[in-house]
Amino acid sequence: MGNDTTTTTVLARGAAEGPATWALGSLFEQLASGAETGGAFGLSRVTQPAGTATPLHVHSREAEAFYLLDGSMTYRAGEQTYQLSPGSFIYLPAGVPHAFRVTGDAPVRFLAVVAPGGLMDMYDGVGRPAAARRLPGPDETDLACDIQRWLAAGPEYGLQVIGPPLPA
Repeated sequence: MGNDTTTTTVLARGAAEGPATWALGSLFEQLASGAETGGAFGLSRVTQPAGTATPLHVHSREAEAFYLLDGSMTYRAGEQTYQLSPGSFIYLPAGVPHAFRVTGDAPVRFLAVVAPGGLMDMYDGVGRPAAARRLPGPDETDLACDIQRWLAAGPEYGLQVIGPPLPA
């Protein structure tokens, strides 16, 4: 999780290359980890099922940005609420309380950038390697256990839960 932004290694990945993790009923595909970018940033493609909702939380170290590829979500950042659809972008500086809920009947897919890098490693620790690049089936995930591991790991990554999820 270092902050050393010096790296001389080029990183290139194909569409289905790189680590993939099932965590919290979702698929997290790391396209560039903080370790691979000298700590500068991390980039992941995230797929989450309809109804997924995060609790209101804040990151003390990382800024985040999401670019929505598919699906729709409601996003609360600070006191504002945003409706995101394919092509929408949102940037969250470190320290801004935020939460989101996947809306509609379809899964959502988005690119998630964190700077500095390292935060997305938390999902690798919470979940398990994905057997395929799709959402996990009911027998391939333990949501309650993943949530407990996510809550326990959060402080190590500068993440603090400060409120409930957005209402449905």
